[in-house]
Amino acid sequence: MSNDPESGTPEQPYLPVGCAVGIDVGGTKIAGAVVEYPALRLHAKRVIPTAPERGGKAVLADALAMAKELVAEAKATKRSFAGIGVAVAELVDFHGGFLSGNLIDWRGRFALQAFARLASVVIEADSRAAALAEAMYGAGRPFRNFYYVTIGTGIGSCLLIDGEPYAGAHCSAGTLASSPMPMLCAHCGAKSELTLEQFASGPALVARYNRETAKACTTAEEVLAAAQAGDLKAVEVVGSGAEALGATLGLMVNVLDPGAVIVGGGLGSATGLYWERLVASTRQRIWAETNRGLPILQAAFGSDTGIIGAATALGQRVGLCPPVWRMR
Repeated sequence: MSNDPESGTPEQPYLPVGCAVGIDVGGTKIAGAVVEYPALRLHAKRVIPTAPERGGKAVLADALAMAKELVAEAKATKRSFAGIGVAVAELVDFHGGFLSGNLIDWRGRFALQAFARLASVVIEADSRAAALAEAMYGAGRPFRNFYYVTIGTGIGSCLLIDGEPYAGAHCSAGTLASSPMPMLCAHCGAKSELTLEQFASGPALVARYNRETAKACTTAEEVLAAAQAGDLKAVEVVGSGAEALGATLGLMVNVLDPGAVIVGGGLGSATGLYWERLVASTRQRIWAETNRGLPILQAAFGSDTGIIGAATALGQRVGLCPPVWRMR
């Protein structure tokens, strides 16, 4: 795998004249829009809470209602309508079936069948969809290979190889934050085996900060703001979360040797202390001297990456968005 962006210079992206519905189903919110090509303009964007504790069927009903409204909006644009792309924060197989139900319990194919009653549909894991969007149109365009990580309610990742998201033999590649991470408590020395997601994700930062301060923050943005304002406990929580994630990313760089690391998701879009510590921690763990200048970039589309990625996955599957890479 080459670090040289020029080893896989992308063609100018093929941007079809038309539109597709993109829906991003995460642990906190369901976001959707009509994605219009060739401008990549989002039209009729909608955002609603996911509230996954209600169960998979309730979440599916909300996502289907949003999709139905957006299909009507798409058809009203008079552009060629390709169908619906859905990105979900779960393991998804090659045919749109669900292999996990950790946040959104849609295991099996019933969700795919439900969306298919509205239009042609492609369902993809959110990290693979987002990585595809960045590869075709965003921060990943200069790189033949890169490693994408999304940080928000959960933490996921995807390796892009020759412009294609790598799913793995069993469609579970990229679950870097789900294994126990043995560590000792800085206060009492007790051993903890939290996962990286339980330590460094958005909800984890909130839970850790509230536990340490007896406050009642509800979002990671509040904790980040407290850290920027000089709250020492917030600085400790935010810094240690970014440090732990950076250590893992440094390990992944050593193993995979990507051309770049691209970071997306709600926390991935943050500036200030979290981003600075994340980048510094990652670079500190990169072993090969030739890799220490590796580009570590924020995703181009911010919180809209999932929507654009879902629509792009659909467009590519039906032939509207063919691969943009010229292989040497």
